[in-house]
Amino acid sequence: MVTFIIILITAVVSLLCFYGRINANALVFNAYQVWHRRQWYRMLSYGLVHAGWGHLIFNMLTLYFFGPVVEQYFSSAFGTSAGLILYAVLYVSAIAVSTVGDLLKNRDNIYYNAVGASGAVSAILFASILFEPKMGIYIFMIPIPVPGYIFAPIYLLYCWYMARRNMDNIGHTAHFWGAVYGLLFPLACKPDIFLHFLSQLGF
Repeated sequence: MVTFIIILITAVVSLLCFYGRINANALVFNAYQVWHRRQWYRMLSYGLVHAGWGHLIFNMLTLYFFGPVVEQYFSSAFGTSAGLILYAVLYVSAIAVSTVGDLLKNRDNIYYNAVGASGAVSAILFASILFEPKMGIYIFMIPIPVPGYIFAPIYLLYCWYMARRNMDNIGHTAHFWGAVYGLLFPLACKPDIFLHFLSQLGF
């Protein structure tokens, strides 16, 4: 299962960084280092590093719950082998795509760093919503699940608003573009998926 392989690799690298066995500073996304020193690998490696246990556990739990859903639908739509490859491509490419906005905005800021797989996890979450728009998603402090087609626009608006305010250390821009990419990637691979989405909503 590709999801479990991703979780295992991410968890191992993050833990090694936590305990100083790997130099996390060499892996984090630093816009200045990427842009001016051409350290392009950082646009992928930062997805293996997390800020702490809570950050790692939240991302990997989200991936654990929604990743298999996307794996299953990709395998059904494209065949098992091709589907698993495309799923892996979606996840890995989303790590880079989700941070392009931050790269362009902060390319001259040597102090801007980012870590975590949140952008890629957002992509997987939104891809799962594309396949199962009525799937229930739990939000903190709300005891009942929110349907995916309702959660999606609320989440995007929240990310856009918080990114504009820029009042915390959370990568809201990466979350936003990762989510959008999670919708666009499957549709680019197979536009008929949109008809499936509409049929799930009863259209």
